[in-house]
Amino acid sequence: MEFGRSPDLDVILLDVALPIMDGFTVLRTLRAESHSTPTIMITARDSMEDVVRGLDLGADDYLTKPFALDNLLARIRAVSRRRPHIEADRLEFHGLILDRQTHQLSYEGRHQQLTRIEFALMEKFIRNAGLVLSKEILIEAGWGLDAEITDTNFYMFIHALRHKIAPKGQPQLLQTVRGVGYTLRRPSTHALPAEDGYPPVSETNLLSKARIV
Repeated sequence: MEFGRSPDLDVILLDVALPIMDGFTVLRTLRAESHSTPTIMITARDSMEDVVRGLDLGADDYLTKPFALDNLLARIRAVSRRRPHIEADRLEFHGLILDRQTHQLSYEGRHQQLTRIEFALMEKFIRNAGLVLSKEILIEAGWGLDAEITDTNFYMFIHALRHKIAPKGQPQLLQTVRGVGYTLRRPSTHALPAEDGYPPVSETNLLSKARIV
């Protein structure tokens, strides 16, 4: 249910036969809460009554098992085209709020104005929270493809972002995975103390691997 409430979803594939709450109830709840993410219901129930029920509850399509993968992909593309592209005004992660209208970053009562590059980097971090982003990915997000940015310039921006999130000595969400990149993650109780200019490191960070899509 919580995943279905995310504003970042393009399409929901919803199985009717869920263990705790059936797909019809999930869809009814999401639509009652004004969540309009395009939804394809997937089920082995092929009766006309079930199909009509799903569509009446707000499903955009209804696919019965078994089905060909090409059929599913075509239906996903079709319902995706029907949805207008609307960007949320605010991005949030663990109390960290990025206002896309004002370029302001807020965390635990502190409000910081971001520069254009700081905003671009912060937006990339929040949209990929929990994933490890390499320096190359971040440079492309902040400065553009094939930009020639010195290490010193890049690290200065990371340092500035860290201090706009939380002052030195306080738990830090922007963490370093040494030799790999950076990640926005909930502060770990096992993290090592932060060095000046560098985010803390934890065992969890060092074991993390992620793929950026």
